[in-house]
Amino acid sequence: MKTLRNILITGLAFLLVSSTVRAQGDIISAADFMSLFKTDKSLVIIDASKAADFRKSHIKNAINVPNGDLNQDAETGFLKSDEELGKLFGSKGVSNENTIIVYDGGSQKPASRVYWVLKYLGAPNVKILHKNMATFKKARVPLTPMAAKKSATTFTVNINHAVAADLADVKAGTAKLFDARDANEYAGTTEKSKGHIPGAINLSYKDMLNTDNAFKAKDELEKVVAGFGLSADTPIIVSCQSGKRAAVLYVAFTSVLGYKNVKMYDGSYNDWVAKGNTVEK
Repeated sequence: MKTLRNILITGLAFLLVSSTVRAQGDIISAADFMSLFKTDKSLVIIDASKAADFRKSHIKNAINVPNGDLNQDAETGFLKSDEELGKLFGSKGVSNENTIIVYDGGSQKPASRVYWVLKYLGAPNVKILHKNMATFKKARVPLTPMAAKKSATTFTVNINHAVAADLADVKAGTAKLFDARDANEYAGTTEKSKGHIPGAINLSYKDMLNTDNAFKAKDELEKVVAGFGLSADTPIIVSCQSGKRAAVLYVAFTSVLGYKNVKMYDGSYNDWVAKGNTVEK
């Protein structure tokens, strides 16, 4: 009888955890993470920080998939091919069947990009966790400098076109196009930028985040985007220089605001210019 009662209590606790995670979209708290850490045997934790930072300290059992490793090169930031990305995640021990938690050093940029890439590749259960040492300590998130050992597996790529915009989508002009870069890059007054994609609206990724780089609450973000004439079904494309900062907008629009029709133009400004298109200042 006692065994049955314990099973029922454990099952109820798991259901409560699961409903909490779902209710918060794909952004989870440190406390929710620890519940998954203790109960979900399929859990894979990805630290998207640079290798040097990963070696200093990371969440126990995490593997390192730096955002930069997803790119063809450091200068353009263009993604590797779909096949290469699938092989990369598989070689790290990540399957599309896993529950996947992605985090970084706390800026949200690398984690958001890796999160978006996984969604694009068709992973159905991906969450994003903000690294904040105060909340980590309170939730007793275990940290270690020791690297986890995971066997290679198969990541089956099933491209999710609903999250990705291409050049044709941008040129069609049927979606609100947002540029997540800072004002100087948008204006074309920096060495790397001569302007912005025609029609793009400047909305810095920093406007999506609090002072500790956690995503702002829904009511706060609603105030940020209030002047843009948006609704939950408005077609939206987010962009930046190459894709990392745009991914922060993607997460904010989809997981916090709950917008349903949001795509990211990966490659963004760099792709636009490389293909011979003009920019506005």
